[in-house]
Amino acid sequence: MPRELDEKDIAILKKLAPECGDLTCSGSGHMFHSILPPVSNHFSEDSEDFIRRLSSLGDDELTYITDLIRKGDESLGCLPVEDVEALVHLIHDRLSPEVAQNVISAYESGNACEH
Repeated sequence: MPRELDEKDIAILKKLAPECGDLTCSGSGHMFHSILPPVSNHFSEDSEDFIRRLSSLGDDELTYITDLIRKGDESLGCLPVEDVEALVHLIHDRLSPEVAQNVISAYESGNACEH
């Protein structure tokens, strides 16, 4: 499922993690292939910080990410469970219960963490 981040992806990543200097994972040395895992695992201090960052997105940006998740283009496999739960609550509250359920289904489909 690795993908190359496009300009829109990079803009959202930089909005969520302005301290992101480059697009390389410090742990693996590989380029980031998703938006949420680096924000969760490299830049957020905890789940509260993760959700605070995601809350800065507009509904159109959040919808874009959920569309990527539903298509299997955005990885949730590397996120801690508490960050996935926080994401689902945000989507439920901001977009809809149906979209939140779609994200849960995508998460439960079991895409493993890819490095």
